[in-house]
Amino acid sequence: MIAALFATVAFSIDSMLPALPEIAETLTPDNVNRAQLILTSFLFGMGLGTLVVGPLSDAFGRKATIIAGVALYIVASVAAIFAQSLELLLAVRVVQGLGAAAPRVVSLAMVRDIFAGRQMAQIMSFVMMIFVMVPAASPFVGSIIIANFGWRAIFVAFIVFALIGSTWVTLRQPETLPPEKRRALGVATLWSALREVLSHRMVLIYIAVLTLGFGQMFAFLSSVQPVYEEIYGITDSFPIWFLCSGLLSGAGTILNATLVMRLGMRRLAIAAYSTQTVLSAVVLVLTLSGAVPEALAFPLFFVWSVTVFFMAGLTFGNLNALALEPLGHIAGLASSVIGAVSTVGAVILAIPIGLAFNGTVAPLMIGVFCCSGLAWLLMWSARRADPAPKKVVRH
Repeated sequence: MIAALFATVAFSIDSMLPALPEIAETLTPDNVNRAQLILTSFLFGMGLGTLVVGPLSDAFGRKATIIAGVALYIVASVAAIFAQSLELLLAVRVVQGLGAAAPRVVSLAMVRDIFAGRQMAQIMSFVMMIFVMVPAASPFVGSIIIANFGWRAIFVAFIVFALIGSTWVTLRQPETLPPEKRRALGVATLWSALREVLSHRMVLIYIAVLTLGFGQMFAFLSSVQPVYEEIYGITDSFPIWFLCSGLLSGAGTILNATLVMRLGMRRLAIAAYSTQTVLSAVVLVLTLSGAVPEALAFPLFFVWSVTVFFMAGLTFGNLNALALEPLGHIAGLASSVIGAVSTVGAVILAIPIGLAFNGTVAPLMIGVFCCSGLAWLLMWSARRADPAPKKVVRH
């Protein structure tokens, strides 16, 4: 159920990928590269929304906040169906992102209400497995919808997807935050909790790492469709290749769920980012030097893209659990702050990387290398600052 709520966000992003060329031709023919802003505008709105929905869920409960967010998401999806300009579509996508913030952030707080530490990381690994698999399949599903009904029908699919997740929550999930544990909305209360989150050194480190991790993922998603089409000449079969890469990389979340209880969250994150940094450096040097034969250029890129998604499966669930570990008493607001800062920061990183696309894979590979390298250094600093292992706690 939590995975379905998370997947609403993934589906809202990746199912748009095969629609970008047609949207660009329809709404922005003079500057087709602007069409990728349809992805980052949604992410920007979601980043802003995450700052609000956590405190609301702390005050009014998890379920009510999720349902309200889904309702806003559905209204924005209806408006997107009728948008006649790129500017209006971008504005609606921002609102859509605001609504999608609720299922993304509040569902995480819901998990934290029940689990903590490595147990939470294990649960989040399974959630992230679906989160990775859905974007892998989304372009394929989107291409089928577009071929039969046009690109505007994608937004109808968003409505159906959101209704499935919200109905599931309404019927099957008990409220995880009882009234006696709720925190009234108030400037002083919110400011106190916000200071607690932003003054915790370890939490800040994990937020920074999440920002870098999401940043390289968002940059990859923004660039992947033009990379396939303009560099490798892959158009109609792009959704199939993207699906295959997601299915292969989904093993990362399975591996993390298997190993996290034994090896720990930080050790796995350090291993993932160090490996990604080295792999990206090697592939970048081979590509820029011209040492890769033309016949092997796409296979090399494909394998590298799988490692980027595989790394996400080994890190995102762990980093969220690490950041929330000391903040269970304010899980809603903490989830909001962590989600807002990491998402908005990631969008700020991803937009220039995506817009830097110049007909080569170099800007994307350089961006991933820099983000992974910085994340690796930050995780090492976290290990030195707090070497003690965390105990497993269940509430």
